[in-house]
Amino acid sequence: MRRLGERRGGTVERPETGARRGGAGGGADRYPDSIEGRSSWIAAAITTAILSISYGAPLIVVVGLKPIGASLGADRALVALAASLVWLGTGMGGIPMGWIADRIGVRPVVVFGALMSALGLAVSATGRVWTLFLGHAALIGLLGNAALFAPLVIYVSRWFDRRRGIAVALISSGQYVAGIIWPSLFERGLGHFGWQATMLGYAAMMAAAILPLALFLPPPPPPAPSRLAPSAPGLRIRARSLGLPPNLAQALICVAGFLCCVPMAMPATHLVAFCSGLGIPAAQGAAMLSVLFGCAFLSRVFWGWLADRIGGLGTVFAGSACQAAAMVLYAMLRNEALLFALSAAYGLGFSGIIPGYVVAIRELFPSSEASWRVPALLFTSTAGMAFGGWLAGAMYDSFGFYAPAFAAGALFNLANLLVIGFLVVRRAHDARLKAV
Repeated sequence: MRRLGERRGGTVERPETGARRGGAGGGADRYPDSIEGRSSWIAAAITTAILSISYGAPLIVVVGLKPIGASLGADRALVALAASLVWLGTGMGGIPMGWIADRIGVRPVVVFGALMSALGLAVSATGRVWTLFLGHAALIGLLGNAALFAPLVIYVSRWFDRRRGIAVALISSGQYVAGIIWPSLFERGLGHFGWQATMLGYAAMMAAAILPLALFLPPPPPPAPSRLAPSAPGLRIRARSLGLPPNLAQALICVAGFLCCVPMAMPATHLVAFCSGLGIPAAQGAAMLSVLFGCAFLSRVFWGWLADRIGGLGTVFAGSACQAAAMVLYAMLRNEALLFALSAAYGLGFSGIIPGYVVAIRELFPSSEASWRVPALLFTSTAGMAFGGWLAGAMYDSFGFYAPAFAAGALFNLANLLVIGFLVVRRAHDARLKAV
């Protein structure tokens, strides 16, 4: 057996990259050093199921934006802020939760997150504005989804080295599976039982489903040791990323994540209310939201495949360009059929953005730093989601319609393309220097 750090064919074999070049078609016999196997896909499948359930929790407020606001006597922007703070709490809490999961294991952290999310829905259902905020921001976001999303993304990314882009795209699509399944069911539940009973019923179902699933998560694989010989010049490969100091490269990626997630949150949070304002029934708006998330789910494996071939940053740029075009069209269109078509196209286009960022972080930085770099990225991205959801509601309250909010979202997206474009150019320049 070849020892770690041993040269093969006169060159040093670098971690992860050598195996990935073979693409998705190779088997385990062709890649004897690959970590991927049956347990990898079991971990990915269970994680996708958990996230498909957990991301249903904040969708009740999204679907019930108008009736919940009317019941509490609150402005639309205030109720939308409660939903937005779930994203902020998820990102903020993901940083310590990723660190904790690295030390005590992912299973107890997932169990804790499921219980906190269920408790958050129960607290929110008590029928007061302050409990809605406490339940969503602190319990569902900071302690609930934060203990599920970031730790599980890191956990699954370590199970894959050849098809990491596809795997991360698959598990991230749990959010879209939730968007396919739950909005129409929630709309019916709100109509028949009211928003409080719907929250309580979903809280019980979520706890009952996620807790046993967590027990079937395979133990994570051991960290991959470095395969670089002590004298190899590649030991200094991480001194700079994209020709920049590593933390500066990380900061620029985080800024880009914030900028693209501001517009990303607007249709996801306000589509049902947007349709209602145009005279389109709420049931049709909920169906439109399901179409959006359904198309995002269908396209995500493609975006993961693309990320494995062109890299995370190139994938982000392509997805962000699609999102920018959609935001412009949302500001212009009013026809129901055209909005259905636009929502489908939007879902197909933007769904590779967040997995692309995660793949970019794993490409540019060592695996040992993933437990803080990935959550830091997810924090700034979810902060953008929180700000975008609130901003759209605030602009609606000021103007009485959503077109100005979507136009503002398009400007944020343009700024994102400038930052990501700069990083893509830096990567191409860095690759040329290494090839010389």
